[in-house]
Amino acid sequence: MAQVVPLSPVAFQALEVPLSGHVLGVRLQQRSTGLYLSLSLDGVGLIAGLLCQDRTWLVRKSYFGLPGDLVFVDTQGTDDPQWSGLGTRFVLLYEEGRNV
Repeated sequence: MAQVVPLSPVAFQALEVPLSGHVLGVRLQQRSTGLYLSLSLDGVGLIAGLLCQDRTWLVRKSYFGLPGDLVFVDTQGTDDPQWSGLGTRFVLLYEEGRNV
């Protein structure tokens, strides 16, 4: 079952979320070319500067050590996420066991 990662509608944010027995660090930054994500797992950097797109899995590979994957979903259509709709229109989901 997917878990919602709590986000706020701000252009830059960083948060730590407990998921699957780990601490996932999430950093989001809105740029003119889209919303970009960086991830860390238990304080170790995994991914930096990844462009976020609607319904596209973000991690995709088990060798990163994350026991699941993340995906943005547009709840009102199929647009790529933008900061102003984070947490409402654009929801970040974590699914344990996905892409591992």
